[in-house]
Amino acid sequence: MLINFNNSYFNDINSNDEKSKNTQTINGVELSEQEVRQVRELESTDRNVKAHEAAHQAAGGGLAGGASFTYTRGPDNKMYATAGEVPIQMKEGKTPEETIMNARQIAAAALAPADPSAQDYKVAANAVKMEMQARAEAMKQKAEESKEKSENLEENSKQNFSDENANQKSKNLIIKAYKEISG
Repeated sequence: MLINFNNSYFNDINSNDEKSKNTQTINGVELSEQEVRQVRELESTDRNVKAHEAAHQAAGGGLAGGASFTYTRGPDNKMYATAGEVPIQMKEGKTPEETIMNARQIAAAALAPADPSAQDYKVAANAVKMEMQARAEAMKQKAEESKEKSENLEENSKQNFSDENANQKSKNLIIKAYKEISG
């Protein structure tokens, strides 16, 4: 008896085996090897972007706003964060010292991630500039205060000298009057 095997049946079985080797189900979607690599890359980017922005927020404290993200849809139809930003207030304080503290916190927030971006460096540079201006203002204020104190000391010294002269004159008058009375 001659048995005739259908070659197309074996070809279908072999091609199904190859498909199962070359595809993988992720998030309920069957993906090719290239799509799987793309999903893995998107997952890594998503983690890195979110960690980067979280570092800005943590270091920025009350000067940092909420993170916003730009998303890309992956081949598995899931959305992945591929870019992000955290607004930082370049806020001057009520005093130069407060401005210096704010500037330091802004620079720390900008440089907090392990891999600061060019924009992060730009924000940090602006914060350093803000700190330097506040330091100059603080020095100017201290110089003015020092000048005022010096002028006040000089005025008080003149007043004290004048008071001493008056005291001496009073003593002399009292002595003279006593001598005349006891005389």
